[in-house]
Amino acid sequence: MSITIENLAKLRHFAGVENDRLAGLPQLFNQKPFVKGQTIVSEGDKQENLYFVNAGVVKIFKTSSEGKEQIIIIVRPGESFNDIAVFGSGYSPYSAQALGNIVIYWIHKNDLLPFMEKNWKVARNALAIVSEQERMLLTLIEDLSFKNVTGRVAKILLQNSEPGPDGFQKLTQYEMAAMAGTAREVVGRSLKSLEENGVISLERHRIVIKNKELLTQLAGLN
Repeated sequence: MSITIENLAKLRHFAGVENDRLAGLPQLFNQKPFVKGQTIVSEGDKQENLYFVNAGVVKIFKTSSEGKEQIIIIVRPGESFNDIAVFGSGYSPYSAQALGNIVIYWIHKNDLLPFMEKNWKVARNALAIVSEQERMLLTLIEDLSFKNVTGRVAKILLQNSEPGPDGFQKLTQYEMAAMAGTAREVVGRSLKSLEENGVISLERHRIVIKNKELLTQLAGLN
């Protein structure tokens, strides 16, 4: 399936840009499917492509020298990644991997920057997106530093409880642990505690939120 102006107009980087200004831009994009578990970007790679998720979800993560994984964010359809490398040093500060079968769009920095120079709205949008990504990283540091594990798990459950364009994103306990900065066994104990207190119900292959108000309080989001 070819990339159209309508596809690009749905991406936040190009929000508010007139269709006639987007003419010719789709030809500068590439797209590719990736299967579950496939790596898109590796930490430390020289990367000059700005990536957008068209379908499916991507996990952005860092790996320690001991092999421990810290998931930074889950990227969903319409969202971008590798902004830091494109607008900064050119080296990826993290890895990106498909959490399921996905489709990715991308455009090279050398094609994007000249377009941005002629279209101030794209530059403004890019600044806002990078600013939001920075704020997200600060929030992650705050959560890892000041929230207990149950609070972090509660926040993860809430953030993944709303269906996206591709439905609900199901996370394994390993993935939740990598997001919460702890071990899978600790996440398991937190989930069991939440169930015993009537906040959630652990059913086969899914977690049901029974008391969203209390879960929100535990997550520190109220």
